[in-house]
Amino acid sequence: MTTRTLPHLLAAVGLAILGVLVQGCSSGEGNNASMSRPAPVVTVKAVSPDSAELVQEYPARVRGAREVEVRARVSGILLERAYQEGERVEQGDLLFRIDPAPMQLQVKQAQAAQANARAELLQAQRDWARAEQLFGRGVISTSERDRARSQLDFAEAGMAQAEARLDEAELNLSYTEVRAPVSGATSLEVQPEGSLIELGSLMTTLVQQDPVHVIFALPERDLAIQRAAGLDGNGRGQQVALELPDGSDYSLSGRVDFTSNRIDPATGTITLRAVFDNPQLQLIPGQFVRVRVVLSTFSDEILIPADALGASPEGPSVFVVDQELKVERRAVRLGPVIGDRQIISAGLEAGERVVVNGHVGLQPGMQVRLAGQGEG
Repeated sequence: MTTRTLPHLLAAVGLAILGVLVQGCSSGEGNNASMSRPAPVVTVKAVSPDSAELVQEYPARVRGAREVEVRARVSGILLERAYQEGERVEQGDLLFRIDPAPMQLQVKQAQAAQANARAELLQAQRDWARAEQLFGRGVISTSERDRARSQLDFAEAGMAQAEARLDEAELNLSYTEVRAPVSGATSLEVQPEGSLIELGSLMTTLVQQDPVHVIFALPERDLAIQRAAGLDGNGRGQQVALELPDGSDYSLSGRVDFTSNRIDPATGTITLRAVFDNPQLQLIPGQFVRVRVVLSTFSDEILIPADALGASPEGPSVFVVDQELKVERRAVRLGPVIGDRQIISAGLEAGERVVVNGHVGLQPGMQVRLAGQGEG
């Protein structure tokens, strides 16, 4: 080794030793930093058995409890409309007046026919009484007696027919005054005064607005949930709530009074009808609303916020904090979702603390701190 090479060798050895020392110091600082890193802060919730309802909303349409078409029962000239279009009328109120003159003539004709039939009946009764006396004295034959009896029977039948025709004429005369068959709100008139009304012509429509019917469709799957929950199989009597078009809740609850006996194969739904009282006429026939129906009720179930649920290779899981503030990943079995909460059917016990916030980045066995405890 030459004299010029020695200084270079010593310099290289010194640099190597210095590098080792620097690396050791850096490693020690990293370990110290790792050891001094604070435990993550998490928010936990102690789970306990609770009750909940599985509620679903469905679009629906309001319909009058009764929607009645008022039609003419006799023909004639329309003389008068006796109501203000759109106003509410009571059962029996006069709606229209049809010209009664032709029906009045029919009544007079029927009355005359009745008087004629009565006279014929009286004459037949006298003839029969006389024939009975004469037959008893042997003055007339049996055939003559029977003929008198037959005349009396014909007269009695004629009288009954005349009375029926008079009743019919008087009934038709009463039909010239068209009265409301039910209480409700009127629609626009179909034909104005002066029009010739034919038998059966539509004159107006009455809609009963209190109560009202709300029609909605329940999907087949939800119907199965409802029946599996042990609720009434046809839904009758079940209480339902209503959401108005502006998003507010209707103050009165309704009840289901009809469930269809078949599922529509085109839509896979079944039609239901609910009845709602409508004293303030807030619900309008034809209006679109939303119905809230309780499909199932749960009691003594473990519920957690849906955001607390995570995934693992074993399936759905949650993080549980034990007494030593260490994290455990716990596989769970899921039940239905109730709003923003998840039913846990297996995997959690009452009193256990589930991480509901701050679980991102957690690993099993990691030490944590609880929010609000020792954060400073």
